[in-house]
Amino acid sequence: MRSEKIRKKFIDFFLKNKHKLVESSSLWPKDDASVLLTTAGMQQFKPFFLGIRDPQIDLNSKIFVSSQRCFRTSDIDEVGDATHATFFEMLGNFSIGAYFKDEAINLAWKFLTKELHLNIKKLWATYFIGDKNVKTDSETVKIWKKFLPEHRIIGYGAHDNWWGPPGKSGPCGPCSEIHYDFTSQPCVKKEKCLPNCECGRFMELWNLVFMEYYLDEAGKLSKLPFKNIDTGMGLERLALIMQKKQNIFETDLYSTLMLKIRQNKIFGQVSEIEDLIRARIVSDHIKGSVFLLADGINFGNKEQGYILRRIFRRALDQFQLPNIDLNFIFELVDVVIKKYAKNFKYLNHRRQDILDQMKIEFDQYSKVLKLNIEALVKKIKSENSKKQFGEQTGPSGRHLSAHEVFVLYTTYGLSPDRLKKIGFNFNTNEFEKEVEKHQAISRAGAEKKFGGHGLNSSKLSPEQKSKMTRFHTATHLLHQALRQVLGKTVKQQGSDINYERLRFDFDYPQKLTQDQINQVEKMVNDVIKKNLPVTFEKMTLAEAIRRGALAFFKEKYPENVTVYSIGDFSKEICGGPHVKNTSEIGEFKIISEKSSSAGIRRIKASIQP
Repeated sequence: MRSEKIRKKFIDFFLKNKHKLVESSSLWPKDDASVLLTTAGMQQFKPFFLGIRDPQIDLNSKIFVSSQRCFRTSDIDEVGDATHATFFEMLGNFSIGAYFKDEAINLAWKFLTKELHLNIKKLWATYFIGDKNVKTDSETVKIWKKFLPEHRIIGYGAHDNWWGPPGKSGPCGPCSEIHYDFTSQPCVKKEKCLPNCECGRFMELWNLVFMEYYLDEAGKLSKLPFKNIDTGMGLERLALIMQKKQNIFETDLYSTLMLKIRQNKIFGQVSEIEDLIRARIVSDHIKGSVFLLADGINFGNKEQGYILRRIFRRALDQFQLPNIDLNFIFELVDVVIKKYAKNFKYLNHRRQDILDQMKIEFDQYSKVLKLNIEALVKKIKSENSKKQFGEQTGPSGRHLSAHEVFVLYTTYGLSPDRLKKIGFNFNTNEFEKEVEKHQAISRAGAEKKFGGHGLNSSKLSPEQKSKMTRFHTATHLLHQALRQVLGKTVKQQGSDINYERLRFDFDYPQKLTQDQINQVEKMVNDVIKKNLPVTFEKMTLAEAIRRGALAFFKEKYPENVTVYSIGDFSKEICGGPHVKNTSEIGEFKIISEKSSSAGIRRIKASIQP
């Protein structure tokens, strides 16, 4: 059964059972500050789980079905084995207070055994055994006994049978997983070979989450307004079973891509096994890059852009350098688009932009690979030793501290995967912590910059404060003008204002042409001349996002925010201050446009009375 038919069968089954089809949301969850990417089917339903929005009003139903595109990097080092991928589709059904455990389990069992005719003897179920906060889920055990013998219903703790939240806080709850038994033969590694054994006998197929709790950032659990259902089943894993394959890369979701990669003999044939793993990594990461780019994410050093850059360059790192052929990468892109365009039609429309962005990134990385890496490492290690950052490794050696790897990546674009490939060693987990630390510092700095720009300082004259207020309002106009001229993927990455000039950083992969600069400058001045009113409203964050207000960063916004609107030209969440009318700003002039860091451009501008 091909993947298209599996997907259709799943959706049709739940449509017959009164569920409403909801289209896949973007991989870029622009209305959810708790996560960088969409990692689960439930994320677009969070406002309904939390009771912020009423699904009966917004979606005309309380039960839904979807096939959601998802992206996870938590298991990126496992990509290349039988079942792990960064990009995947999550088949799911959802209930917002309409039905709970009994119906969810019944629906799952009926679909697997009556619609797909899976062998009942191959199916096992797990449940939550409880902890100090939540008792054992005996209700789920009782329901499963209607379908399975007791010895195939296994209890586990929170590590295996508690799901969520996808961010630091949010909806969560105990879950029941359905596992598929490939061999029916216990392994020799453990006395009892049960679901979650790492021998390869079992594969988690479907996770049924009984989402009735909310976890706050302090780690405290409370009850949600409703008892909800959130389920997720990977299309790739289900295809593996239905197509009787040994791994997901043999299914029709990857087979054409894998065949094209392996036929080109691009890896230097180190060994059959290593070449196979490399081909799997390339197929997954190129597919993931296509979908991330198609959803408006650009290459960069921060947040979503960092993830995109990492997987794309990691794909390139699998090739036998320097023999990387960009045209071959483009051929792989077309294979991906052809496979998925029927269900994700926007891929065809985004094709040229995807290729253009990949070419720019490919060219940048090609320059990086021509650098004298050994000399760079020696230089960074020496500087690191002098400044006493991180581990004191000295100016020589093949071991790198997390900080040194971070500097090599953010300053020179050397990916951690490339450094490991050429023989340097470091703690990957410590490197990821270093990235998170610097992103937190960046967000904190951004929050400070947008919190008033030092206008309360007693050292500033009234004239200086007035000019900074005009500059601040001008940043809103500049941001919107850049998005209209360069595309909606442009996103502010920071700003700095004093009474002499404004500085504005934004993500964009290449130098602006003089014509683009002129267009942006003219658009800002045209809006200024229109004498548009600058107004504000206080509302909940959810309402602000729903109305289309832009939010710069992924910092934790308060529940209630202020939204500033400049006529119908701009709408942003902001703390102020602002002029009352655009005519107060004055004439806007771009002084310079240059690179701030990889993938980030910087504009400096002045205003005249």
